[in-house]
Amino acid sequence: MRKTIITTCAAAIVCGSAMAKGGNPFLGKYTTPYGIPPFEQIKVEHYKPAFIKGMEEHKKEIDAIVNNKKPATFENTIAALDRCGELLNKVASVFYGQNSACTSDEMQAVSREISPLLSQHSDDITMNAALFKRVKYVYDHQSEEKLDKEQKKLLEETYKSFVRSGANLSADKQEQLRKLNQEISMLQLTFGQNMLAETNAFQLVIDNKDDLAGLPQNLIASAAEVAKERGLDGNWVFTLHNPSVMPFLQYSDRRELRERMYKGYISRGCQGGKNDSREVVKKLVKARLEKARLMGYEDYASMALDNRMAKTPEAVYELLDQVWKPALAKAKEELADIQEEMKKDGRDFTAEGWDWRYYADRAKRAKYAFDENELRPYLKLENVRDGLFYCANKLYGITLTPIKNVPLPHPEAQAFEVKDAKGKHIAILFMDFFPRASKRGGAWCGTYRDQTYEKGKKITPVVTIVCNFTKPAAGEPALLTADEASTMFHEFGHALHQFFQDVHYQGISNVPRDFVELPSQINEHWCFAPEVLKVYAKHYKTGEIMPQSLVEKMERSQKYGQGFATVEYVAASLLDMDWHVLKSVPDDLDVEDFERQTLVKRGLLSQIPPRYRTTYFNHTMGGGYTAGYYSYMWAEVLEADGFEAFKETGDIFNQDVANRFRTYVLTPGGINDAMDMYVNFRGKKPDTKPLLRNRGLLE
Repeated sequence: MRKTIITTCAAAIVCGSAMAKGGNPFLGKYTTPYGIPPFEQIKVEHYKPAFIKGMEEHKKEIDAIVNNKKPATFENTIAALDRCGELLNKVASVFYGQNSACTSDEMQAVSREISPLLSQHSDDITMNAALFKRVKYVYDHQSEEKLDKEQKKLLEETYKSFVRSGANLSADKQEQLRKLNQEISMLQLTFGQNMLAETNAFQLVIDNKDDLAGLPQNLIASAAEVAKERGLDGNWVFTLHNPSVMPFLQYSDRRELRERMYKGYISRGCQGGKNDSREVVKKLVKARLEKARLMGYEDYASMALDNRMAKTPEAVYELLDQVWKPALAKAKEELADIQEEMKKDGRDFTAEGWDWRYYADRAKRAKYAFDENELRPYLKLENVRDGLFYCANKLYGITLTPIKNVPLPHPEAQAFEVKDAKGKHIAILFMDFFPRASKRGGAWCGTYRDQTYEKGKKITPVVTIVCNFTKPAAGEPALLTADEASTMFHEFGHALHQFFQDVHYQGISNVPRDFVELPSQINEHWCFAPEVLKVYAKHYKTGEIMPQSLVEKMERSQKYGQGFATVEYVAASLLDMDWHVLKSVPDDLDVEDFERQTLVKRGLLSQIPPRYRTTYFNHTMGGGYTAGYYSYMWAEVLEADGFEAFKETGDIFNQDVANRFRTYVLTPGGINDAMDMYVNFRGKKPDTKPLLRNRGLLE
């Protein structure tokens, strides 16, 4: 079945496309360069009619399969089903991308209208008894057809998809499932919209220059630009977008202002008012549990994990517990350092959450004579990007060349053509770097068009990377933090996965959620490798390569702070799991109390909130990583062990290892079992020791 792209990793524009009859760009063939969607011509009012038309066409295609008088075969049923829904997929990929990267009240209204329709449409397909009968016939008689490995996998995944979607349920239970699917869809949508509204609603306005004490100049300049954009020229405005709030908490000397920022950040979605998400969470968790029970599982996590690498909640908890204990011990050591730094300021009280980043930074400087801001002049955005492209070329032979006069997802986006070592076109890449009120937080990679085949011809992907890096002041270069530079490498790892994927069926293009972060996380290792820094880390004014002394200080200090970083991540992962292993959801459940109890019992320090508290935990409550936030840690086990394959050769650009990684991990899509893919690449199953060692948690 052709997948409809409704994803947390997408973003969404062209010139010169022939407009279809009626003026809707979706209803005609794109005539743009590289077949990029004609975003500049697409208006909000085009989406709903295109969705409706897409669903109508999809239904006709399904009816044609069902009404085929010939016996069901792989080609006339399974492959035909996989090819269905081209128009629907076409509009969805643009809409959900644009709704993430450049939304508006009108876009969100369309989303609310279309969400229940899409849910019903999906259920109409997966609960179509006549269609499932044909699918099951092919599945039961597959030995009668000469299917290759890819076809067998598609058949298996198609059958399992129908079963997991309720095809075997009785009619009355299918009706219950339909209602639950619509409810879950709307609740997830509402949660995401609430979170964006809450994030955009907060601003800290500073009108006294003395209150900027301790803040780096680039952050001050950026805050002045934000103030000017908001009609507050002459002031400084700080927001809850990560490039603003996180450095403010790390560097501001004004404790009372850090407290305001911190409390604004962690109280999103639980302050009352129309954007409060506590009731949304209760209803959502309850609906998910009801769905799991209907499908024969004791809790939602068991259902969600059934087709992932982890398989069971117990396996997830086992991994998280292995990391939690040493991380918590390390965090307590860091807290002691923080208290010592506070004493130097004459503060003899216990540190609070708004003190951690500030005093941890002070402690790090004291221990290693290293200030992260020393790195920024060497991390000019364009230089980091060029270093990223250099690594891709060294590892895989690809080149990325800027292109003009093509449609862009947003005027700020950049476009690149990707070619292989022989100069053959393999993809288009967009990169969109800076925050705006219409863009959701975080960073992600997605597609406007997936790699596929049409009539035997390979269709190349159109890929997008969307970030929220610190926006520079007018006329100034964008100087990245170390974390932002690493994020760029991370998201590009996802892009590499898209560039190199080569599958003939959409239904097997996806890998398990807890495998998908392997390509992105392993790619981070090249960001600060000394041999890579020598290529791109050049001072934005002098062109001087980052001094070796600074590289050494950075390397010595890298593991400091990993107690905090690991604990806040694992706390969020545990919180996600605890919500979804619930066996009942009382009507009087207190969301904040549940969160508090589930973390206090594990000894979480009061100064460290989980990376995402429940009411702004969009990864899980917005969908996408539901009962799956652990995936980053699961994948980190794989990537830490996997990078050892390069290190063992003494060459991080070793071509044999890179070719194996491309062949066995980046290319097959979901044709193979995820662990088989890893073992094919590495030659063995992964070991957790490299992860613990990388994080400084191994004694």
